[in-house]
Amino acid sequence: MTAGIEKALTGIEGFDDITMGGLPRGRPTLVCGSAGCGKTLFASTFLVNGAREGEPGVFVTFEERPRDIVDNVASLGFGLDSLVEKGLVAIEHIAVEPSELAEVGDYDLEGLFLRLELAIDEVGAKRIVLDTIESLFSAFQNPAILRAEIRRLFDWLKEKGLTAVITGERGDGSLTRQGLEEYVSDCVILLDHRVHNQISTRRMRIVKYRGTAHGTNEYPFLIGEEGFSVLPVSSLGLAHKVFEERVSSGIADLDQMLTGGGFHRASSILVSGVAGSGKSSMAMCFVDAACRRGERAMIFSFEESAGQIVRNMRSIGLDIAPWIGGDLLRCVSARPTFYSLEMHLAIMIREIARFRPSLVVLDPISAFMDSGETLEVQSMLLRMVDYLKSNGITAVFTHLAHDQALAQTDAGLSSLMDAWLLLLNREVNGEFNRELYLLKARGMAHSNQVREFVMSDDGISLVEPYLGENGALTGSARRFAEAQARRNEVDRRTTVTALQQKVEQRRRKAEVEIAALQADVAAEEAELLRLIQAETDFRDQAASDLAELATGRSAFRG
Repeated sequence: MTAGIEKALTGIEGFDDITMGGLPRGRPTLVCGSAGCGKTLFASTFLVNGAREGEPGVFVTFEERPRDIVDNVASLGFGLDSLVEKGLVAIEHIAVEPSELAEVGDYDLEGLFLRLELAIDEVGAKRIVLDTIESLFSAFQNPAILRAEIRRLFDWLKEKGLTAVITGERGDGSLTRQGLEEYVSDCVILLDHRVHNQISTRRMRIVKYRGTAHGTNEYPFLIGEEGFSVLPVSSLGLAHKVFEERVSSGIADLDQMLTGGGFHRASSILVSGVAGSGKSSMAMCFVDAACRRGERAMIFSFEESAGQIVRNMRSIGLDIAPWIGGDLLRCVSARPTFYSLEMHLAIMIREIARFRPSLVVLDPISAFMDSGETLEVQSMLLRMVDYLKSNGITAVFTHLAHDQALAQTDAGLSSLMDAWLLLLNREVNGEFNRELYLLKARGMAHSNQVREFVMSDDGISLVEPYLGENGALTGSARRFAEAQARRNEVDRRTTVTALQQKVEQRRRKAEVEIAALQADVAAEEAELLRLIQAETDFRDQAASDLAELATGRSAFRG
């Protein structure tokens, strides 16, 4: 909160952020716009939230009856009647009839001040709402008196120290019909309800805010079941945390193509391809993997309902119905033309902030191309990417490519993404085959191989293409080439086996022949040894016989 400027919180989601604390305390704020833009609702929200936080207030209506005011805000969950019963809010209805007052002539606001002071003292009001100022000054015919009384009213509110919200109708060429209220107000808020290409958009702009900094852009705002909310999405930037953690894609073959396995958490992943290439199915694999990890996931579908997505995913073996029933998965389906681009962004950011998922899928972002100019679409998606990154949310964006020969997206989003998967359909030999290209993955080494993308009852798998003589083959051509290669391999192995058997037989035959020859040689060697031994024995016997003969002869002579 800026020093010197005390502010009062409005309790309006997002508004207190862009005003850095709410409305100027003790000063008047002008809320202007055309009929139906939400002025009274803004003022009612400011008053009710203040009463709930201990700042009683007075609602002064110059048009609608008190009962109508209570009933109008009851549908938004505002128990205005209970606050009135508790003495925290007073509703003062002041009917101004110009036809009756014209007879009296010129008059001032003393009577109004007295009624307001009584109502303020009754509840000890700190806040006040005047709805709408045109009705109060409709009886003034003299421009000089009109301007003087407007200034007097605003000065009186300041003297009372009331934090005031004054609503006013849009004028011709000025913010209000009188053209003075915006100059004497300390804060001026312009609400706009515009229709472009038959699409309605509500936007807010803070025209001025004395004495403090504030957001100056136009901001989309919503009027829904929970009241008035503003989304300050234009202030998003690049100040986001970087994660080293990896998260699985739910496709094991794809994770293996990335060094380290999986994508970095909080990455923005673009899955683009022609119709029927499997973009949504791949995105649902990311969703299923996140839910299996016990993390929340959210799907924003712009072409299919939640029930249709559940049914379609069962055809590839994914049953995401239990995740939806178990509060791990939420699916928000809406046609792109149902809201404006800013409104889509506002709703998505609001739903993400409430559900707090770790993974978000937008399927497909190309559906927005007919909802606005290319630069507007790119700006909206850029802010979505920044928001998801700043909150540590992994995002998967699918994009329909009309020409698969061009590796680009309609909104030029590929440069914003951390990873880009391109899915293509190839027609070969009368059939379509899917291929996956991992075009980029920031911060990690990855495979540059083109993989065949196969969807079956068992899920999604990535098959390395068969490299034939005429290039990479996929589909039935790959299967035929692989079968032919297997047959050739069988023939080759059969030939080799037969040759091995023949060689083995010859080896064994040779071994037998060698063994027979060795046996013959051994027998001849044994015979030779016998003969040598016999010769030795013969010679020894002959020598012995000669010796005995010689001995006998010596004995005869003696």
